[in-house]
Order: sequence, then C-alpha cells, then structure tokens
Amino acid sequence: MHPLYLTLGVITSVFAVVAFTLFGLALRQIVRTVGVGRTVEPERKGPFGQRFTMTLIEILGHTRMLKRPWVGVAHWFVMVSFPLLVFTVIEAQGEVFDPHFKLPLIHDWTLYGLAIEIIAGASLVSIIGLTIYRLFNGPKRKGRDSRFYNSRTWTAYYVESYLWALLISIFVIRGLKVAIGDFPFPVWATPISHAVGAVMPTGAAVAEPAIALVAAFKLIISYLFFAVLYFKLTMGIGWHRFIAPFNIYFKRNADGTPTLGAAKQMMDKSGTKPLDFEEADPDEDPFGAGKLEDFTWKGLLDFTSCTECGRCQSQCPAWNTGKPLSPKKVILDLQKHTYEKAPYLLKGITEETLAEAPDESHAGVDVLALLNKPLVGTEEEGGVIHPDELWSCTNCGACVEQCPVDIEHIDHILDMRRYQVMVESNFPSEANTLLKNLENKGNPWGMAEDRRMDWIEELASQENPVEVPVVEDKLPEGTEYLFWVGCAGALEDRAKKTTKAIAELLDIAGVKFAVLGGMEACTGDPARRLGMEYVFQMLAQQNVETLNEAGVTKIVASCPHCFNTLAKEYPQLGGTYEVIHHSQLLAKLVEEGQLTPVNSIDENITYHDPCFLGRHNKVYTPPRDIMAQVPGVKTQEMHRHKERGFCCGAGGARMWMEERIGKRINTERVDEALTTNPDTVSTACPFCQVMLGDAINEKKSAGEAKESLEVVDVSQLLLRSVKGENPAAGGEEKETADAP
Repeated sequence: MHPLYLTLGVITSVFAVVAFTLFGLALRQIVRTVGVGRTVEPERKGPFGQRFTMTLIEILGHTRMLKRPWVGVAHWFVMVSFPLLVFTVIEAQGEVFDPHFKLPLIHDWTLYGLAIEIIAGASLVSIIGLTIYRLFNGPKRKGRDSRFYNSRTWTAYYVESYLWALLISIFVIRGLKVAIGDFPFPVWATPISHAVGAVMPTGAAVAEPAIALVAAFKLIISYLFFAVLYFKLTMGIGWHRFIAPFNIYFKRNADGTPTLGAAKQMMDKSGTKPLDFEEADPDEDPFGAGKLEDFTWKGLLDFTSCTECGRCQSQCPAWNTGKPLSPKKVILDLQKHTYEKAPYLLKGITEETLAEAPDESHAGVDVLALLNKPLVGTEEEGGVIHPDELWSCTNCGACVEQCPVDIEHIDHILDMRRYQVMVESNFPSEANTLLKNLENKGNPWGMAEDRRMDWIEELASQENPVEVPVVEDKLPEGTEYLFWVGCAGALEDRAKKTTKAIAELLDIAGVKFAVLGGMEACTGDPARRLGMEYVFQMLAQQNVETLNEAGVTKIVASCPHCFNTLAKEYPQLGGTYEVIHHSQLLAKLVEEGQLTPVNSIDENITYHDPCFLGRHNKVYTPPRDIMAQVPGVKTQEMHRHKERGFCCGAGGARMWMEERIGKRINTERVDEALTTNPDTVSTACPFCQVMLGDAINEKKSAGEAKESLEVVDVSQLLLRSVKGENPAAGGEEKETADAP
C-alpha cells in the first residue's frame, strides 16, 4: 500500500474513533442534563404509533418549515443530504486507503449515482442560497429587524461552511474519477460530476493521490463536526438534526397541532396528575418555575433544541414594537443557564454541600450564586430572564406557531409567571386591581353583577324589541345554545354593540338561545394568563358548576378568550361542552339561508384576526365568509394575516397592564391596517375591538385617520346588511368600562 494512503487511512481512522467517542459522550451529557427536569405529563409519551407517524410526517413533509416556502424547500434538501450522503462518507473512508475503492453491491447502480447527484447538487445550491440569505438578512445589515438578531451567527456560518466543503468535495472526487475513467455512471444521470471531470487532470499519477487527499479532507471535516458538537452542547444549529425529532415526538398534542389553545396545566410533584390547591404543598409541588429544576425535562429538551432561526422573534408583537422580549432570546438564555447549572446538580452539589466544603475548587465559578440564580430578575438581582421580558408577552402564540422544532415558548413563560405571581407576589402593580376585581366581583372591571343585564334591557327597549331569555335554574326547554356573553360583551360599551348584534341575528334566524345573566362570571382567562392559577380555578369551578346544573351542552361565545377557555380548558375541570364561536354560527346560518344579507355595504374593509380565535383555534374562514356574503363589501388583507396575523396587544392579561416600553402594539397594528385605506376595520373579538378602537381614536386625534373610520365586529356588519341599518348613525355611545 502506498505510504500516503496508509498515512491518510490511519489519520482519518483515528479521527473517526475520537470523534464518535466524543459524540457519544456529548449525547450522554445532554440526556443527563435534560433528565434534571421534572417528570412530564403521561399523555406526552403515547400513543407511540400516532406520535411516531406525526413525527415522520412533520420531519419528512417539512410541514412547519414550509411556512417560508423557498427556505423550507432548501432546508429539506440539506436535511435529507445528511443521512443519504453518509454513503459518500463511508466511500471516502475506503478511498483514503485505495482511490479505486467501491461500495459493495450498489457502487455501479445508476439509481444510486443519480440519487447522490440530485441530493448533493440540490443541497449545494440550497446551502449557497441559505448562506446568502443569512448574509443579506443578518443583524449587521438589518439590526433588530433581522430574525438572526440574538443568534450566535458563528455557529451558523461554521455549519454552512462545513456543508459547502463537504458537498464540493463530493463532486471533486467524482470528477477526478470521471477524469481517470473509473466512474460507472452515465452522463445523463451524473451531469455535474461529468462537467467537473472535464476540467480535472486525467493522469492517474496525479488524480489518484488527489482522490485520497480530498477524501481525507472530507472525512476530517466531517469528524471534526462531531467533535465540535461535543465541545458546544448548546450549538442548536448543529445538534437539532439529532434532537429535534425527539422534541417533536414529545410535543403536547399527539395529533401534531402546535402547543396552542389550552394553557398548560399545573401538575403536582409526581408530574402525573393536575395540582389540587386544597392538598398542594408549596415546598414539594411546583408552583410554576422559580428555578431550573422546576421545568419538566421536555422544557429542558425545548431549550436544547433551539436552532436560533429567529422565526419566533420575527413574528413576536412585543419584539416588533421595541420591547425587550424575544422568544428566541428567552429560550437561549434558559438554555445557557441549563448547561451552566445542570453539571453541578448532576454532581449532587447543593448549598449544604458547599457549606461543608467551602474550599473546593470549581474553576473560578461562583457555584453558590449559580445554584441560587433566580429565573426572573433584574440585572442587579442576577436573573436569567428580565421581568420586562416576562411581562411583555401577549400569549398570542406566534412564536409557537412558527417554531420549526415545536418549542413551547408560552408554556415556559406561563410557568415563570406563575411562580412570580403565586410565590413571589412580584408582578405589575396594575394587575393587582384585576385580580381583586375577579375575586370579589367576578369580572375584570369590578362592576356590579346586575350590570351584566343592562344590554338585555337595552335590546328590550329599542324600537323593534328583542326578548332575551335568562336562565334561572335550568336552561329553558328547547334552547339550542347558551349564549356566553363574556365580561367585555356585557360590560364594555363597544363590545355590548356586538353582543346586541349577535342576539338580534340569532333572534332573526329563529335560533333559540338563552344567557346566564348575573350568574355568569369571568371564565378566568385573564387570571390564568397572568399566572394566578388559583383564581382561574376558583372562577372556572364556579362556572362549570353553574353550567352543569343548568344542563348546558352547547355554547356560543362571542369572545375568543372565553371560547378558548370554555372549549379547551374547562374539560380539565369537568366542564365538557360543544363550544362554537359566534362567527362560526353566523356563517353557518348565512350558508343555510336562515340569515340573508341583502342590503349593500359599499365599504373597503380589512379584517384583523384575533389571536385566540385564529392561531390558537384555527378559525380563520368563518369571519371572512360572513363578509364575503355581504353585498358591496370589498375586503383587503393586511400584510400580516391569518396564521401570521399581528396581535392587538390585549392577550396574556396585557389588556389590564400599562404598555410603557416601545411602540404600542395596537398602534402598530392600526398603522398596518391603515395601509389598506379602509373604511372599516372588522374583527371578531371584543378585546381587539377595544384595543384597535383606542389606537384609531388616537390616529383620528392626530389627523392620521379619517373621522368615519371605525372598528366593528363581523356580526355588526352582518346585522347592518340583514336589517339595512347603520348602528353607528347618531354618534358614538359613551364608553363606560374601557380597559386602562
């Protein structure tokens, strides 16, 4: 054997042994680190068949990545190149010993030659495109507008450079073999290889050593990649190809849908059953997350899986309006903290063991400070996550919807909020009033119970009165739906217009419905999203008891937050109902001919998707169907709509907290709406109606919006067309219960 080939063979073999040994050790360390977390809910572990199929579909179909089509296609080719091009790495390990080495059995299959040609060629084009995209959209050029802001760009460029070198090496080796006539595949199947071969040296004395040297180069950079992963356990862009499938498999929903809708339940110390506040022990049971070990191991797997792609950040309404919250940065900060702290936890080091051995060296690390590091705190407090980041979240779900590896950002933010609220009592002061009102009055504004009936009296006293049945004990016989009005729909004047419109439309359509009136209390959504689970459960159990005693089975809700809570969260507490949003019911009534829009509304209308109706519950079509049936309406979508819709700023209990940092989210959304030159902005949520209405009023005061511009619910538009009336005529009603 030629000394050069023997030397290259030995060197690359040593590299292989070292690299795979290090990779195995790294995998072991990651598994042990993730194991520091608490037990996950049992539902995440099965059924195996459904979860395995879901994982395969999501990975091979690239269902999440294709939300950005060309990037998704490019990434697909890069992804499949890793397992398929392993054959070329095996081949290279033989070529360093013998440039004429051939793989057994498949070495002359034209199908094999064609497959490698297509995958390697497409992957090379893809990685070049992705690198250029990263360069042109990097933070140096775009600052905060870059989705790669807050990313560790050197890791991305390292992986991209490695792929460039690997793929080019494949074609160089193939080209050299073409040049010396040692390539079994036809030109039609391997055109790139033959084109490269046309410019390669034809003499064996030069080409053969060149093959061995290029093969050695290809092997060394490949083995170095695995070694680098060992030294950088937090390099998500490198590790995600091994970890992401597991993160996807263990996502909350086995059907593959994003972790949206219902908020994460609080579980007891065993992790197997929901927390019972009457029996809970704050010293044993996790009241949210106050330290690293309070997260489940799925949470720690989330932190490990982040690829730093920035899709979550690019869609986040808080980040887009100048606030410090970046979902990506939150996950990366938690990831960094995890891999700093976990090694000491795994060694059994505690505050007590440090006190017993104070002189023990820990390489200059203040281990005591690390063990006691709060998850949430200011710079002075040494917190991992700043309070301004934590409390900027609107729970809109854009981050979860966009994440290609199914990280559950909202769950982790909610867990940290729970600890801050229930254990530390450390949260924005304005929310104190919210919680007191919810506890004492059953609504966020602290208004009297009987005020929930005001809109009913207003409907009964109008020119064409509508009688609304109110449940006393049991649902009146023949009632098809309980109309869940919600706090805003009953108490906030702008939302009351929507409530009355829905009631009138149901009356016109002949749908028998009833309301709870004063027996209805807040669903608890603002308390739960704030982090006060106790108040949520108190309100929810009260409502479930009322609904069950009344014999309710079908509910129509006008507020997406109520809709989401009743449909997705009340089953956790024994309240299982068939819940429909009013836009879904009205669209159905129009389709079936029970409501007929006849009068033309000649307006240009842009529709705003409420987050808890759209992203959280995938109801995008019914509101648009309603508008499409109204004669004269011309609709124009905003740039960000449907699953990429932009929040109004009210979710996550933000409606009751001051927005002091950056641009107001509702102002940003209205600025986008104004680009469509609308006569009307429509929506299907009372919170959105209030938030967008406030921003439009500010624009009117500044002379930046026409005076006639208004925000209306789709039900109001439909009623105008069905009745031929304009509810806005006669001036604005006085607003009595606006949120701060």
